[in-house]
Amino acid sequence: MAGYRGHLTGALLFFGVYLLGLIYLFSIDAAYQQFTALELVAYPLALLGLCLMFGLWPDVDINSKAQVLFYSIFFVIDLFLIATQHFEEAAYLGLFALLPVLSKHRGWTHTWWAMLLIPLPLLVLPLLFYPERPLAGLPFYGAAVVGYSSHLFMDGLLPRRKRRRRS
Repeated sequence: MAGYRGHLTGALLFFGVYLLGLIYLFSIDAAYQQFTALELVAYPLALLGLCLMFGLWPDVDINSKAQVLFYSIFFVIDLFLIATQHFEEAAYLGLFALLPVLSKHRGWTHTWWAMLLIPLPLLVLPLLFYPERPLAGLPFYGAAVVGYSSHLFMDGLLPRRKRRRRS
């Protein structure tokens, strides 16, 4: 079981592999040429941030640095929603923000299905708002899943390859 530094290190290592894969995919047909110089820096940094955040997310169900980070973010977003009179959205955010602390540590936040479902808005929302670019959210969803999987891997909850003993 890793601490927050171990989870950040694991997410960083997993992200390195993920970024190399993206670079390879975008280099196949020179797809990277569609981006400006700023985007070529900003997108990888945003992906890194997402990967690191989701590398910490599963521990939001326990008193941890991840919990402080995420609930601070939720608080600021909720304040903004209330200040802009989006009360219904603020209420839903508050409701969903409570769910992790209502469960036990290493409960549902440490499952493979949560790894796929929690980041799903990163895939679905761009699809809804930019239907002409259906895959716009895929790299962000991928970074979130990679970060989440690094956490589960570091906690020993994802299968690791077992070495066969030689007799």
